[in-house]
Amino acid sequence: MELSDFFADNPRAALAFSGGVDSAYLLYAGMRWGELVKAYYVRTPFQPEFEYQDALRLARELNAQMEVITRNVLELEAVTANPPDRCYHCKKVIFSAIAEKAREDGFSVLLDGTNASDREDDRPGMRALRQLNVRSPLRECGLTKDVIRELSRQAGLFTWDKPAYACLATRIPTGTAITEDLLARTEWAEDYLLSLGFTDFRVRTLGNDAKLQLKARDFPLLLERREEITGELKKRYASILLDLEERK
Repeated sequence: MELSDFFADNPRAALAFSGGVDSAYLLYAGMRWGELVKAYYVRTPFQPEFEYQDALRLARELNAQMEVITRNVLELEAVTANPPDRCYHCKKVIFSAIAEKAREDGFSVLLDGTNASDREDDRPGMRALRQLNVRSPLRECGLTKDVIRELSRQAGLFTWDKPAYACLATRIPTGTAITEDLLARTEWAEDYLLSLGFTDFRVRTLGNDAKLQLKARDFPLLLERREEITGELKKRYASILLDLEERK
């Protein structure tokens, strides 16, 4: 099945929109082949500001309807305790909020950007999507991440080469309680490295230390500015560690 066929069968739909590569292309496709596809972005403490700004920018460039919903997932102990299935609990809060608002707006179909490259056993949150009957057109149509990036490039979407991004909570080890301070520190550190030109990296929390996971191409930049980087990051971390294995 082609995406054009999917939207011919489902011309009106609500879309869980993150501003990432997949949901961005799905919004573009819905605008092109659907009758009315409305984007819903849920702001939580787990999403950094740049993701929100990217979502606003894309919706504006596509002239798409986008509604922002706010949910404080830190109010849920099953999330803040950071168990192995934290993603399930968080996704259920987020998608339940979208589903409720979408129903109020008259939509009976809810979409997300899961693609054919996403393995279900790698994404605990998929259980929440199944429970809420969320449809994943990119997956249903067999579109892999590489194909979506190329189609996005052809469509002129600025997200086409955007690095894959997981929420800030993924930087905190399972079993370590998630707090606003830990999330804010992580966002601060990653914003700083972004400002220096690093891309597609992670700053992980290990107790009160930071562990940097970089692409091999960025190792020279790190060594070149090592003293500056360690000096800045040690304002909020006890020590700065480097994972010598390239980030995959």
